[in-house]
Amino acid sequence: MTAYRKASIRDLTNAAYALDGRFMQGIVKRDPDSGHWLVGNTPVEEWLSHHENEDVTMILVPMQEDRPLQTRVCQTCGRTYTDVECPHCREVRARLRGRQNP
Repeated sequence: MTAYRKASIRDLTNAAYALDGRFMQGIVKRDPDSGHWLVGNTPVEEWLSHHENEDVTMILVPMQEDRPLQTRVCQTCGRTYTDVECPHCREVRARLRGRQNP
C-alpha cells in the first residue's frame, strides 16, 4: 500500500468530517496482552462497534511525511495544484453556492 503525505490525508479527513465522518489516527499495533488490534490506544473492535449494522466506508491511508507533493493539472481550469482538489475551482464552486469560505 502506498503511503501519502499527512497534509493530503488531513485535507481528505477534513472533507469527510464535513460529511459527519468519524476518524481514528495513530500507529496500528496489536495489544500483546489481549491480541486485539489498536489504532493509537483505541481498540479497533470498540470503534467499529459504534457502527454495527450501518452502511459505512472505511478509509485506511498510511501516512508518510517526507513524500514529495504530486503536482496535478486541473481538468477543468488547467491550473496546476498539489492539493486533494484544485483550490481555484473549489473556491469558485463555494462562491457560486453562496459560501465565502470553503
